[in-house]
Amino acid sequence: MQQELNFILVNELVVSANDEGLRIGILENRRIVELHHEKTNKLFSVGDICLGRVKKLVPGLNAAFVDIGHPKDAFLHYLDLGPQVMSLQRYVKAVHASENNIRPIGQMKTLPDINKHGKMAQVLKANQFILVQVVKEAISTKGPRLSCEVSLPGQYVILVPFSNEVSISRKIPSAAEKKRLRVLMESIKPKNFGVIVRTAAEGKEVKVLEQDLKDLVTKWEDMANSIVKAKPPKRVLKEEVRTTSIIRDMLQTGFDAIHTDDPDTFEEIQSYLGRTLPDSNKILKFHKGKVPLFESLNLEKQIKASFGKTVTMQNGSYLVIEHTEALHVIDVNSGSKNLRGATLEDNALKTNMEAASEIARQLRLRDMGGIIVIDFIDLKKPENKKALYEHFRDQMKSDRAKHTILPMSRFGLVQITRQRVRPELSIITTEKCPSCAGTGKMQSSILISDDIANNVDFLMKQNKEKVLTLLVNPYVGAFLRQGVWNYPRKWFFQFWRKVKVLDDNSLGFTEVRYINSKGEEIKL
Repeated sequence: MQQELNFILVNELVVSANDEGLRIGILENRRIVELHHEKTNKLFSVGDICLGRVKKLVPGLNAAFVDIGHPKDAFLHYLDLGPQVMSLQRYVKAVHASENNIRPIGQMKTLPDINKHGKMAQVLKANQFILVQVVKEAISTKGPRLSCEVSLPGQYVILVPFSNEVSISRKIPSAAEKKRLRVLMESIKPKNFGVIVRTAAEGKEVKVLEQDLKDLVTKWEDMANSIVKAKPPKRVLKEEVRTTSIIRDMLQTGFDAIHTDDPDTFEEIQSYLGRTLPDSNKILKFHKGKVPLFESLNLEKQIKASFGKTVTMQNGSYLVIEHTEALHVIDVNSGSKNLRGATLEDNALKTNMEAASEIARQLRLRDMGGIIVIDFIDLKKPENKKALYEHFRDQMKSDRAKHTILPMSRFGLVQITRQRVRPELSIITTEKCPSCAGTGKMQSSILISDDIANNVDFLMKQNKEKVLTLLVNPYVGAFLRQGVWNYPRKWFFQFWRKVKVLDDNSLGFTEVRYINSKGEEIKL
């Protein structure tokens, strides 16, 4: 029984607020596998729908640059227009010119599909306004990438205006279930709307799927109302915040627990769960501790250890990850440890297997996209190469980004293409000394404790703090707590009030945060 329990996967979502926005982590068995930053000042996200204005056409690229309000003009290729772009444009033009009487899509007669091999100038012209959806965020020097094939994702279905097709997720294995869902959607979908049935719809009742579809149609109608008399560039529909979109997209897998320390996020998730999964509100937990949420779950240490050029694994082997403009290169190294009594081939296979699991995690964690080349340790036996390839594919099944994995080449290389819709996440794992600002010279370490003691003395005597909590680097915390007559004990007998010293791995050596009884940080 105990062995079976070890294979149970526990999924958790962690959302923590900071000055820049939200940090969102996805955990599998308390190990972080995805990390997202949702900035409060972010201009555009994948899924946002905008009423833009065509700035210029580029015949050489068969594309157009569109102003959607981003500092960089967004890119729209002819192949991303979609076959029914002319119907979409006519609808948007009619809605934009209307006052109150917006004609439903179902009452419109669709125009013929555009030529697959046509030219952008045959469809668009400069200064024309156009309805577009962001499919890729601005990365490096490139602006956002757009598409006119607008879609609205729901829990169980995705609504596609001006398309009458019904598509079923390939991840639904049962042919009978696929047929049931297809017949059902054909009967309930509105005219001139296409539907993509998601994996989470498997086994769901008619009323549940119909309600999800109605909600998306209402969402589309609300968006249409915002187009009336709108002045481009303007965002007419914002994709749900990253937190709720992750919950929506991972509905089938689900979460065993959701942790957050932000009151607004707590209310938002609570409202979303109440609408979609009424019985799941018990999994939502609000963090009230004085230790930061990521620190309390040991995530800060994991993040520091997982990012950077070198990633160490349990058996002493390690990965070297290099990033270039064209591709990412990952080199697998065995390190100095070898299995006692094992052959070189067995050692190489075991190391490669562990590396494959860690690489699959790294791709999700860093959100690496484009071309990735992995140099595994050489294997001689074909059956071992096949076993490694199959194991790697299994590990990548939990990756929600579209990807393709090629079998190992004769040189021991595995090539991957992975969808990239956001800038790659990069965490600086080296710390700039807050005392010396990188000069290499800092205050004498023996004086750090004196500075802390002086600040505690000031806060207790002048501010009259009843309870004080110090968040410090673990090395400083160990120094302050060492011995029987340590600093917290001294302070208690000096002020007859409690002073807690807690470790925070995210802080530099000389950084200290002072927290009052209300959990608020005291700025000194």
